Amino acid sequence: MVITIAGSSEQCYIGDMPRKTNARAGAIATAERLFRLQGYTATGLTQIIQESGSPKGSFYFHFPRGKAQLAEEAIDHYVAARISVLRDISANTMGDALNFVQQLFKTFAAEMVASDFQYGCLMQNLANELPALDVELTKRIARGFMDSTEIIAEHFRGCGFEPGRASSTASALVAALEGARTIARLERTPAVFKALEDVSVQRCSSQK
Repeated sequence: MVITIAGSSEQCYIGDMPRKTNARAGAIATAERLFRLQGYTATGLTQIIQESGSPKGSFYFHFPRGKAQLAEEAIDHYVAARISVLRDISANTMGDALNFVQQLFKTFAAEMVASDFQYGCLMQNLANELPALDVELTKRIARGFMDSTEIIAEHFRGCGFEPGRASSTASALVAALEGARTIARLERTPAVFKALEDVSVQRCSSQK
């Protein structure tokens, strides 16, 4: 799943003349990238400001609460993109549980390869640092996992799964996909995604 944040068309004003700025979107995109590469604690505001090219004054205009607010918005953008990808896969495999499972693993594997095995899941990375996070960030991460898991469960219900089975299968798949990211980053190969895809397809087939 490749996640891209589009440039902002937000208006800001200097004197009497309006001008376009992508400073806010750039800061969010940079924060998302750095959080996925190196985590929350290891990413400082100075690095985000420097790499995004945002003037310091502009940064605090857009994010008066600093790093925590920026992280909240980075999570929101990441989750929205993730849900969009999951909905697209679901729409393209409507009524077909096995193909849906295969496409999930293939999409996640392709993203890992495209990033040269550098990017982790933003939510997973931040969840691993819960002691450093405030309550609002923790809630956003939990809600992000819950909402994306529900999209998967919804697809399985559409394939005729009983509600309980749909929910448990979706939760197991999300856990498998997140674990596969970690192993793929360590081994620098997408092989684990294929292994989990085969096991998951067999499990779904045996329960038809």
